[in-house]
Amino acid sequence: MKWGIILNFPQLKIGHMTPNFPIIQGGMGVGISLSGLASAVANAGGIGIISGTGISLDELRYHIRKAKESLQGDGYIGVNVLFAMNDFADKMKMAIEEKVDFIISGAGISRDMYSWGKESGIPVISIVSSARLAKISERLGAAAIVVEGREAGGHLGTDRPLFDILPEVVAAVKVPVIAAGGIMTGEDLARAIRMGASGVQIGTRFVASNECDAPLSFKEKYVHAKKEDMVMVKTTVGLEGRAIRNHFTELISDDKKVKIKKCIDCLKDCSYRFCTMDSLITSMDGDCENGLVFAGARVDEINEILPVQTIIHNIMTEYKASNSNQAIS
Repeated sequence: MKWGIILNFPQLKIGHMTPNFPIIQGGMGVGISLSGLASAVANAGGIGIISGTGISLDELRYHIRKAKESLQGDGYIGVNVLFAMNDFADKMKMAIEEKVDFIISGAGISRDMYSWGKESGIPVISIVSSARLAKISERLGAAAIVVEGREAGGHLGTDRPLFDILPEVVAAVKVPVIAAGGIMTGEDLARAIRMGASGVQIGTRFVASNECDAPLSFKEKYVHAKKEDMVMVKTTVGLEGRAIRNHFTELISDDKKVKIKKCIDCLKDCSYRFCTMDSLITSMDGDCENGLVFAGARVDEINEILPVQTIIHNIMTEYKASNSNQAIS
């Protein structure tokens, strides 16, 4: 029996995927969402994502295979590839070769990615921040839509709150809609589903998990973050992103420049004010004062690092309680 029947939520179905819980783990680069986190979420009944951003083709192939080998029974693993990256097409084609369960993409829309997905029979999911882009994505062939509000961590495509945009997107498309950006609790999940979403995508909460591929110093930055530690930074991608204040965010404040040691020409469009990729790799390597540490708006609510299974169990317990309270009221 599916958990959806027990807990009274609609069964999330995207292509062949029918997870126990309507929870997709966010694909966070660089090096945050790899095989460790993705397989843990898949094994706990959600849907796992490996981020292809900032790793080589060989590394991506390795993590796809490792995640698949780590699956215990049925589980779903996808890959996040960003359209804004120069290696977008190569990584998408390689993910298709490795027969991932789905591909998810943001930071732009490519007509090709939907046709490649259709040819291979692999669902392609789009990350958008407006009903207009959701409709375009659906028309081009998106199997589902992730709608992301301003509460998300990392680069943001909107300054509007998730729950303002969500009903507009739900009304605009017929494919499943996944709510993302600031989702932390079972109450958030219940609210999203009441508004017509088929599930949620969670990134920030899963960073502070035992299985997340980020270094301990990165996870501890999340646990110790306070509301006043959050800062918006304009990166070389041309978008604002939410990060935890540190020495590096002070260096790049007020449009200041930081010398680029070696440009690897990773972005289709770059301001070259500093190296976004290098700053993310610095944090991934454990130096969380001299690199960017992206995080969601509600990171201050996290006070401990937990196993992925416990995080999902807590969310579903809160969801059940929220639904019960709603029924009583």
